[in-house]
Amino acid sequence: MSMPSSNDDTRQNDPAAAVEDMSDKIWQDAKALLADDEAGRVSDVAVARIMTAAIKLYAAKADGEQRSPKAVLGYTDEVVTPTEALTAVTEVLRALRMGPMEFGLWSRRRPEDYHDQPPESLKE
Repeated sequence: MSMPSSNDDTRQNDPAAAVEDMSDKIWQDAKALLADDEAGRVSDVAVARIMTAAIKLYAAKADGEQRSPKAVLGYTDEVVTPTEALTAVTEVLRALRMGPMEFGLWSRRRPEDYHDQPPESLKE
């Protein structure tokens, strides 16, 4: 039986590594639940935790790195539909007592170049 290396210990204690690993697990499990029409099995609180964490991480990366990282998987609407995106964005705005006007004022004006890249360069 081999002992774990110090690199393994470091990775296990690294919150960034844990989030990376959990993000894949959450994505795979969510796809399975959605495919089986069982999204309702996940509590509202769990979804709110995931969305809150994702929003805060995204904003911190965008503001800290002075860029707009890709926000969703896929190319245009192949993974997230416009209806799904607008449903989520509308509820986030509503939760913060904001409306379309505030959204328009805060909207980033300079999208990154990934919006113009061919789909094959954006696969998971």
